Amino acid sequence: MFEGLFNIKNDRRLSMYLYRMGFGMWLMYLVLGAPALASYNHYRTDCGIVSMMMMVVGFSASMVYEYFHHPLVYEQKKKWLFASYLFLAAIIYFLEFKDRAIKPDLDWTWLLRWLS
Repeated sequence: MFEGLFNIKNDRRLSMYLYRMGFGMWLMYLVLGAPALASYNHYRTDCGIVSMMMMVVGFSASMVYEYFHHPLVYEQKKKWLFASYLFLAAIIYFLEFKDRAIKPDLDWTWLLRWLS
């Protein structure tokens, strides 16, 4: 039913729309930091996360197009896509799970005790 709407293999429109919406959310992130909008400040983090997610998904959609039409550009963008996924995962982890995170025990003397 929707196969003709966005053909990401041969059409760049979806990735451009996602980039633009991500940029718009980033602008909202900046605007929500203004003192005049202090009552809406609790939405600022959400706008930042949604902005990052939209830009990463838009970059992923553009990667499909590059894979079929520009293989050399695809190979270069593949490294940046991996880096952006790691960055997004780190942001989400530290914002959502930092309170429930497993704190690593930095006492490495247990290894010496175990070996002796």
